[in-house]
Amino acid sequence: MKNLTWKLVVIVAILVFFLAGIFGIPKDWSGKGLLASITDRIHLGLDLRGGTHLILQVQVNDAVNVDSDNAVARLREDMRTRKINYSDITKPDPANHPETIIVKGVPPEQTSDFKSIVTERLPDYDVSSGAENSFTVAMKAQSLADLKNRAVSQAIETIRNRIDALGVSEPVIQEHGLGQYQILVQLPGVDDPARVKEIMQSTAMLEIKQSLGGPYPSQESALQSKGGVLPPDAVLMPGKSIGSTNSENGENWYLISRSSAVTGRDLRTAEPTRDENGQPAVRFILTGDGGRKFYSFTSAHVGDYLAVVLDNKVQEVAVIKEAIHDTGIINGRFTDQQTQDLSMTLRSGALPAGIKYLEERTVGPSLGADSIRSGVRAAVVGMIAVLAFMLIYYRWAGVNADIARSRIGI
Repeated sequence: MKNLTWKLVVIVAILVFFLAGIFGIPKDWSGKGLLASITDRIHLGLDLRGGTHLILQVQVNDAVNVDSDNAVARLREDMRTRKINYSDITKPDPANHPETIIVKGVPPEQTSDFKSIVTERLPDYDVSSGAENSFTVAMKAQSLADLKNRAVSQAIETIRNRIDALGVSEPVIQEHGLGQYQILVQLPGVDDPARVKEIMQSTAMLEIKQSLGGPYPSQESALQSKGGVLPPDAVLMPGKSIGSTNSENGENWYLISRSSAVTGRDLRTAEPTRDENGQPAVRFILTGDGGRKFYSFTSAHVGDYLAVVLDNKVQEVAVIKEAIHDTGIINGRFTDQQTQDLSMTLRSGALPAGIKYLEERTVGPSLGADSIRSGVRAAVVGMIAVLAFMLIYYRWAGVNADIARSRIGI
């Protein structure tokens, strides 16, 4: 009897230990507390808990456009450095074929120098001759396919980081095999799908560029100020009225350089803060390499204007009073919640391309609740039936069998 008592104590202790491991230690021993402890440990999927089902398509041409825009800027800079003449550098069809660049007006005697620039500086591009001293610089087929596939993989990873930061349990985020460049997202138990969608689809692409003019009340006035033709290395971007009395409640336009001093890829971290006026803002810190590039750029442009661009929209324009190292602040009439979301999106990384929603379904938990109730009912009825049979058939020996079965079942 003494040995049996110790054995019983050990068995009960083991059962309690593993029950605590499975269900946790309830903060409240009431019925609601026990139920909350169980539900916190057992995460239900979309089929049982309900939630949001999304199919997204990555706009991979956005990523290709970014790469080819950088290639255009690099070509202009290198050709200017090597004093190679040209009449124009354009992308004739950026919507459908963003990988193609046309260079016109290269003198025949400088053809070899131009080709060497493409070979040395743009290893992912091929160059071919055309009519009237023109050249076609196009991304290699394998490099193009790799860039598009990489854009999808990076989008999946970025979306996963953002969803994890929101605390959604057991999400499904994976490539959708039924369509090209598509992503399947399933979010069980999401109570604010609109906010999740907004955070997911924001590219949150931070770029710091040189501001070449503005603000202008409209695109037409911006064009008129430049004689109807924009400089080849500049682009018009919308932005809220920043430090200006014009169009206070509307949108202004700014002339911004195409090339960036630094981008979100140079970002180390971002966090909510307050600006000098006590308004919500976002403070960002660059990596070591990004800080060096930023310092080099601002050192060369003291007295010029700097534009903070987020998702192709100007958030802030300020004069460069002195060289800046690795820290900056983004303020743009944000709310506290927006600064939290923006900081989180920037930390999780920028989407390499925009995303488009192809399908959205909200799945209710009623079918899952019915399945859970039916499963629990079936388990309880089955267990009682087996225990009763063992007691009736084996009598007192069935008591030991029932206890052993209960231990195994647990």
